[in-house]
Amino acid sequence: MSAPSHSPVSADHGHAEASKFHIFVQLAMILAVITGVEIVLIYLPLVKWLIVTSLVTLSVVKFMLVIFVFMHLKWDKLFCTILFFIGLILASGTVAALMAIFSAEDSIPLEAQKIYAEQTAAAK
Repeated sequence: MSAPSHSPVSADHGHAEASKFHIFVQLAMILAVITGVEIVLIYLPLVKWLIVTSLVTLSVVKFMLVIFVFMHLKWDKLFCTILFFIGLILASGTVAALMAIFSAEDSIPLEAQKIYAEQTAAAK
């Protein structure tokens, strides 16, 4: 009887899994650093538009890293990635439309709107 031998395929498979594990750990560390930068950025005495722009940019970077690595879009077919982004665009458009329809001014009761209109007319 022959002794069991290790095939090169199984050795490569274990190595590939280990490298993906290291990618996941490295990405987790990167995401932790970006989150720390976001937290520190909030408390810095900077102009508000700069803070908001920086936070949005960092959030987009984190989002892209998560979807491409943790959601495996990096290793999926291009068609799956395109489908994901089509859904993302549709969802973003829906949220923007709902925010435009139900703006803050629409939530004011009618009586308060009348009083506000009378006060601004009297002030002029």
